[in-house]
Amino acid sequence: MEPGILSETSIQFTMRDKLLPFSLPSIGDEEISDIVAALRSGWFTSGPRCREFEQRFARTVAAPAALALNSGTAALHVALATLGVGPGCAVITSAMTFCADMHVIEQLGARPILADVEPDTLNVNPLAVERAARTLRPGERLGAIMPVHLYGHPCERQDLLDIALRHGCALIEDAAHAFPSRCGGKTIGSAEASDDVPVLTAFSFYATKNLTTGEGGMLTGPTQWIDKARPWSLHGISRDVWNRDQGEPDPWFYEVTQPGFKYNMSDVQAAMGIAQLAKAPMFAERRAGIAAQYNEAFRQVDGLQLPTCRPDVEHAWHIYALRLNLEMLSISRSEFIAELRQNNIAASVHFIPIHLHRYFAEAYGYKPQDFPIAWREYQRLISLPIYPAMTVSDVQDVIDAVRKVFAKHRKPVRRHAAVEA
Repeated sequence: MEPGILSETSIQFTMRDKLLPFSLPSIGDEEISDIVAALRSGWFTSGPRCREFEQRFARTVAAPAALALNSGTAALHVALATLGVGPGCAVITSAMTFCADMHVIEQLGARPILADVEPDTLNVNPLAVERAARTLRPGERLGAIMPVHLYGHPCERQDLLDIALRHGCALIEDAAHAFPSRCGGKTIGSAEASDDVPVLTAFSFYATKNLTTGEGGMLTGPTQWIDKARPWSLHGISRDVWNRDQGEPDPWFYEVTQPGFKYNMSDVQAAMGIAQLAKAPMFAERRAGIAAQYNEAFRQVDGLQLPTCRPDVEHAWHIYALRLNLEMLSISRSEFIAELRQNNIAASVHFIPIHLHRYFAEAYGYKPQDFPIAWREYQRLISLPIYPAMTVSDVQDVIDAVRKVFAKHRKPVRRHAAVEA
């Protein structure tokens, strides 16, 4: 048998008797105990635990300041509002992302502009961002560039900062997948204060994320910008209930200074976040270990493309995105995922490119080929389970199932007849 070619009969495989979920949060007694303590404290809404969570998270990612919110989407929305993005503005974001990025831009009356992605990382391509920045309409200004650190692999942040500087706009990083990621020795979220390029970073603590509070998010950035963002998160009120309860004069008094949102995090969520944060190094190590096992197993199969991890990067491994060489298979990507499920392995796809969704295609006239890299790579992406609660045997079951399905449906290798000299 040729190197890199598997046959179905060469794989020792015992099918699981129970479905392995695609994702499962790692919750222990510490989270439960801290949540109960928060409930018993009588302080349910934003209070001391939110402030503690903000401070601890800021220290963890080396950020000047942090603001706890009820979702990563809220963090993006608040960031744009704080920076004054609205009608007459455009915001550039990635074609390969979740719809939240587009929604928050539209909800503020700005115009989203999509840019295609790099073929290896699938992060937004700085060259495409630069081209997109030259497509502004008359009278329109570029309010922000909103890159996504896709799957937990940091984007080319310095290149994007340079573009933002040239065009006089802000950088808002979608780091929903990127806790804890590092690039060039710097932690994602550790934006230093800049008079030239405001930088804010949005994290998500949704149920599937590397750190979860069930629902939740965090916005990090320079202190002056986080101070401006805070009223936006709670109806534009000048002093929240916790601050008014700290012995200040006239604790009943507050002012509404802007048309804010209702995006504050509760102390119950923050209590869970604090417990999760203490476990973050262990979670990150386990995710990296699973990714290493996958890489070692799948690099032996010549029809599978491994996720990229560039040399100066510490990947958060929120998603392990494998790519199929469909020309070597007799089944589609959808059929491949369905057959994995028949073998009790749940898999998914991240993401359906924005321009393929019906709403955005109709609203902006997008065609699939408008962003050819995102379109091409989407068709062969498979996201495999990767989370700390997976056992060694769980990981091996995923490996065995992927190899079995690939071998079963691999097209016959064409052999060329020898040519006599």
